[in-house]
Amino acid sequence: MKDSILIKGGWLVDPASGFEGTADLLAAEGRVALVGEIDEAKCTPSRIIDARGLTVMPGLVDLHVHLRDPGQTEKETIESGAAAAAAGGVTTLLAMPNTRPPMDSVSRISYVANKAAALSPVRIYQASAITLDMKGTEVADIEALTRSGVRAFSEDGKSVMDARTMFEAMKRIARTGALICDHCEDAGMAAGGVMNEDARAEELGLPGIANAVEDTIAARDIVLAAESGARLHLCHCSTAGSVRLVRAAKREGIRVTAEACPHHFILTSDDIPGDDANYKMNPPLRTARDVKAIRDGLKDGTIDCISTDHAPHCAEEKRRGFRSAPFGIVGLETSAALTYTELVKTGVLSLMQMAEKMSLNPARILGVPGGSLQAGMPADIAVFDFRTPVVIDPSTFASKGRNTPFAGRTVFGTLKYTLVNGQVVREAGHD
Repeated sequence: MKDSILIKGGWLVDPASGFEGTADLLAAEGRVALVGEIDEAKCTPSRIIDARGLTVMPGLVDLHVHLRDPGQTEKETIESGAAAAAAGGVTTLLAMPNTRPPMDSVSRISYVANKAAALSPVRIYQASAITLDMKGTEVADIEALTRSGVRAFSEDGKSVMDARTMFEAMKRIARTGALICDHCEDAGMAAGGVMNEDARAEELGLPGIANAVEDTIAARDIVLAAESGARLHLCHCSTAGSVRLVRAAKREGIRVTAEACPHHFILTSDDIPGDDANYKMNPPLRTARDVKAIRDGLKDGTIDCISTDHAPHCAEEKRRGFRSAPFGIVGLETSAALTYTELVKTGVLSLMQMAEKMSLNPARILGVPGGSLQAGMPADIAVFDFRTPVVIDPSTFASKGRNTPFAGRTVFGTLKYTLVNGQVVREAGHD
């Protein structure tokens, strides 16, 4: 069969159907054609991938990525960010709008769409800013933006601090059916803070960011979402309080979903070795109590998905130390391995739950294809080796960013193949 790929003998994990077990998969004409025991002599594929001992799952869907393009292409570009996604098994991503200038108009959204179509091996959806120029005062043209294909709105990097403006935006976005990706941060309370407000911050002599900085805006926006009917997605939850708020909101039937990032379910502020800004992110690393709450929220379904908040910066910026360096770390190329190592191998999540939270759920939340290996679905597939330990080495990243606190960490989860539309876009050893 021309332009077909047979993935033979892998451990298939399909969260859409609930199937997990050894099976073959045939991808043809961009879609999953067959799943089961497949005789290659009958289908005559143009390529066979031996997946024995490997895990085959739907391509990952990341709802929180900073591509820095336009305006900060020294940190990342659409091309390098997409390559990093493919290197991590991510086949679909949602790009945040805090570029320079911000993504707040149809013409700017079109810039990314056109560039992605020309340069990206993975699917890129561009989120729009909620307000013009991300100033928090005048709501963007929500209706025109959604007509142009925008599926999500965000002010990520900060919150819309004026409640009246946020409420107006929510009502307008609710009428379109689009998603609100909410960075929860009370700007006045957070001012000057660079890490979690706790004993470790006192030891390091650094100004802190209290849990209430996140929790107050999470509570406010859940109330506004309930009133407006908007679909609210809380980004990078980091506190026990935000988990409680989401859990309660779901019980009441409010349309709220949530994500967590690997750094927030693995590291605490006590892991910060000193003045190393590779541990500086926003929201910051919290306490062991918060990490437990995030893990519990992932386990019981309160937190729907795992995203990265991939935020590349130049090395010289991060060398400025905690007080002066920008917030953010990279994550596209490490998220699967970290999640498998820290959550699946430890029994917090099953492999099926990992696939749900990294593929199926985010695809459903954004309303795009993905998360399924069923026949007829787009052949967006990630093939991992979860058996063999590997040391995270930022020098090998496809991303321009090297800013990670996980350098040198031993994990399980080497990406072997990434397929998008049935085509191999990343293969181990063929960088």
